[in-house]
Amino acid sequence: MSHFAVAGLQLELSGQDNLYLIQKEIEKTIGRFPWLDMVVLSELATYGPSTQYAQTTAGEAERLYCEIARQHNIWLIPGSLFEKREGKIFNTAPVISPDGEVVQRYRKMFPFFPYEKGVTPGEKFVVFDVPEIGRVGVIICYDLWFPETIRSLVAEGAELIVCPTLTNTIDRDVEVAMTRAHAASNQCFLVNINAAGTLGVGRSVIAGPDGSVIHEAGVGREIIAVEVDFNVVRRVRERGIHNLGQVLKSFRDSAVSFDVYASDHRRQGYLGSLGRLQVPGTEVPRKG
Repeated sequence: MSHFAVAGLQLELSGQDNLYLIQKEIEKTIGRFPWLDMVVLSELATYGPSTQYAQTTAGEAERLYCEIARQHNIWLIPGSLFEKREGKIFNTAPVISPDGEVVQRYRKMFPFFPYEKGVTPGEKFVVFDVPEIGRVGVIICYDLWFPETIRSLVAEGAELIVCPTLTNTIDRDVEVAMTRAHAASNQCFLVNINAAGTLGVGRSVIAGPDGSVIHEAGVGREIIAVEVDFNVVRRVRERGIHNLGQVLKSFRDSAVSFDVYASDHRRQGYLGSLGRLQVPGTEVPRKG
């Protein structure tokens, strides 16, 4: 078996407690599309973008999501939540199996600094296996802007990347283009689910391993239910897009060592000259 059905829930949510609204939306979605294998929500869907609603690991929301996944026999990635852990706050996406078990927790590696304040970056890449189907990886929102995150997941065998997102700014068009480009350059499916309404501008997008758009949503509430075929990924990786570029094999076979990935090079070379990471307009004036 290689087919896998995913629903992205692009919902109009508040910046506070959306837990039971999300529960009802999942139940309605499963009722309408009983063939679904996975449901995905947007970043920070449950309690919004304020860290004051941070939950302890395995808190109330995660426990309810585990019960929902078990009841409906689905994989569930309920967007992300701010997580209190060891005195720090992480932006964390739990991966919940159809047995109602949390099999992974992905902690966002690239919080949206300097705007996403008080959040600690995660350090661990997350992939998980859907038995008899394939391997899935997880990133969150701003991680998309760093191609290294997706390439690292693909190097661990990921064939589908799930990206819960919360974007309410005018650069959403850039993210749609990036989703297509990363899907093509990594020969994978990429599911990028944004919020709608007051929290997000919508335009969730699912792209295929040839860079094609399987679906791009509008700006309002939308339930995006699609079935993807992991064998398409395997075929494209074997033969290339349109039997042309075999990107991952070429990357594998390259003898080039990329110096930019050495931390001392990043900090001491040109990138080190770019100044502090700060909100524009808040710079401290230099004394004359």
